[in-house]
Parts: sequence; C-alpha cells; structure tokens
Amino acid sequence: MTDKILMVMPWRAYVRKATEEGFRVFSIWDPDRIPPDHREEVARYSEELLFTDFRDVAGLRRLVAETATRLGVSHVLHLGNEDTQLPVCEEAQALGLAPNPPAALRVINDKRAMRRLLRERGLSPVRSTVAASAREARALLTQSSQCELPVVAKPALLSGSRGVQLIHEMRDLDDWEEQLADQRYTGPVLLEEYLRGPEFSVETLTAQGTHHVVGVTAKRKTPPPGFTEIAHVHPASLAEPDQAAVTDLVIRFLEETGYRFGPAHTEVILTPEGPRIVESQSRAGGDRIHRAIALASGFDIEKAIFRALIGKPVQVDVAHRVGCVSFFQLPPGRLVSVEGLDDIRALPFVHELKFPFTPGDRVPEIRNSGSRHGHVVIDAATEQEADGRIALVRGLLRATTAPGPSDR
Repeated sequence: MTDKILMVMPWRAYVRKATEEGFRVFSIWDPDRIPPDHREEVARYSEELLFTDFRDVAGLRRLVAETATRLGVSHVLHLGNEDTQLPVCEEAQALGLAPNPPAALRVINDKRAMRRLLRERGLSPVRSTVAASAREARALLTQSSQCELPVVAKPALLSGSRGVQLIHEMRDLDDWEEQLADQRYTGPVLLEEYLRGPEFSVETLTAQGTHHVVGVTAKRKTPPPGFTEIAHVHPASLAEPDQAAVTDLVIRFLEETGYRFGPAHTEVILTPEGPRIVESQSRAGGDRIHRAIALASGFDIEKAIFRALIGKPVQVDVAHRVGCVSFFQLPPGRLVSVEGLDDIRALPFVHELKFPFTPGDRVPEIRNSGSRHGHVVIDAATEQEADGRIALVRGLLRATTAPGPSDR
C-alpha cells in the first residue's frame, strides 16, 4: 500500500497531522472557500495543492479521478464540509479508494434520508414531513391534518443552524423564508415536531466498521425561534443511564448507515420520552469541539483519524477535566470600541481567543453559526468552574456598539 493520500477540502490541522503520521499528502481545495489563514499551511504540508471550483461538481469529480490515478494514492479522504462529500466519495468508490460506501454518506448527511432510515429501523421516532421547497412547506402547514404547529422548519441540505427555525404560527414563515433566501437555498426542507429537552452532540470515530465514542458534549443554544449554538461543554454532565441511552442510540444509527471509517458528529435531544437524533454529519464536530475534547481528556481526534487509517487501534482517553467553547454575544450594530482582549489572553485557563471585529466593523445579529461574534476556549476542573471562568471572560470583554441595522 502506498503512503500517498488525496484529501479534498482538508483543514490545515488535518494536512499537518497526516504528514506527522507518515503520509504523503496531496490536497484539493476551492480557491474561494479555503480560509486565508489555512492556505499557507495546507500548501506547506501538501506535496501538491490543486484548486477547482467546488460548485462545478463534474469538474471536481474529474480532478479527483485524474489526480488519484496519476499519483497512485491509497486513499481519497474528504473530511471537510459535507456539501461535496458525496460526489467525491462516489468517484473514489469507482476507483476502489473510498473508505466508506457512498450510501452511508447519503444517509448521514441528508436529513431526509436520515429520517427515512430511522423510521424504517424503528429508531428515534420523530414526526416529520418533507417538502420540496419552502413554498410547499407553507402549503402543507395550512393543512392541519398533515402537519400541526409548532414545528421546527429546517433545510435538508444545510448545516451550522442555517435556516433552522421554530414556527409557532404561520406568520413566522416569512422570516424563515427570508433566511433561506439569504442562504440562496431553494432545495427540500423538513417540518419536524418540536423536540423539548437538553441537546448534546456525540463525537465518534469509526475504524474498520467499529464505532468508538469519543465523548458527549453538552450544547447551549440561543432561545427559540433560532437554535444557534453559543457554547459547548465537554464532557456533558449526564447521569449514567442517560449517557448510555444517548450513546447507544448513536452507535445503532451509525451501524444502520453502513459507515465504515472516519469521524461523525451526531446531535441528540434528550426528551422525556428518551433520546431523539436531530441530525448527523460524517465529519468531526465544528466549533472547536475537538479542542475542548483535547483539553478535557488529551485525546486528539484529528491525529487519531490518521493513526486509524494505518491500522493503529483507537484508544479513547477518559476525560479528567472540562473543556468549554463559548461564543460572544454582542448587541448588533457598528463596533465603536473594544477593550480587554489582552487581559483575556493573559488568563492561564484561556487556550484560544478569537474576536474577528475591529472598531468600525458591523457586528451582525446572530442568526446562525456564521454570524456569531468570536469565541474563547477554556479548561476547568468542573462544569461549575467553567461557567465561572466564562463569566469572568465575558466581564473582561468591554465592547461598545452603536445601534443600527445589522448585516446578515
């Protein structure tokens, strides 16, 4: 087996850690989508960095096939955003280089297919209706026999809380349709029952068809009608029976999908009737969750992916501390001044700080994960101590905004 791998949309940490495990890395990115702070490092650790427009799916397929064949790679991996995972996996499957069957990615990443599979297998029952478009969803909601309010409306093919909204009454659809228009989304949507209860994400790493639970993370979200994540706490404080119920459900779901290799991020709400899957993605959790895991247990899920790829066993470390990612929430408007960032960085428990605004910038209203106001990553001995440390950080950040319309 060759030590060459082709990665599509690899974040900089993936390329670096793959080379540290002995792989020769070749990368494909979209020049308009690669973050500026990733481009240099991806290029440094890749023997070749190729660019293509990810919107041109046929062109992306050709480049994957031609590059994999020319280089004689042993694996084609796509660990980035799920919107282009399926065509890359299908092309890799045709070459015998895919770590997963395409059907597994289709079921995990498409919320319609996920609901269908769960219903067929009798897992995580959630009342839901599929509509071909937002307009059709509006028509369905006028027919009370098919769908009753309140419902959670969500696009089937987006992530990051984009376009997810609780619909209490028909007039709420106007704002929801406006959000979808902002995202230029015209695809299918789901109308699902409003699940009540705390929400968690289960991080897993699958190797040779065995699903290893890395841990359970507690989510904190903005109140309805939006559901934007504003904090992640790892590990979650869960009673043992609830922990077992949540993780067992996720493992059963992944087994039913046929997922064979790689990380997965599955969101679950613990309702009074038991755990219910919200959605899943065949990638590691975003929002720096992997950083919270590493601070809590020392387990590096990014490094473990490539260790598993060469056949090393997955050994998940037990959490002995708490890692927390918390997002800032500022009043929308024009940023007038900001102070306290250096004081925050000086705190010994602060491991990462991002504040993307400078005076004069427009601070948007928080509508989804892409419009949040920066974050901090901290560690603590307990969840209670983590809450106190986050409160201290928020108190040190002194940002003033001037009222005005916000960008979306």
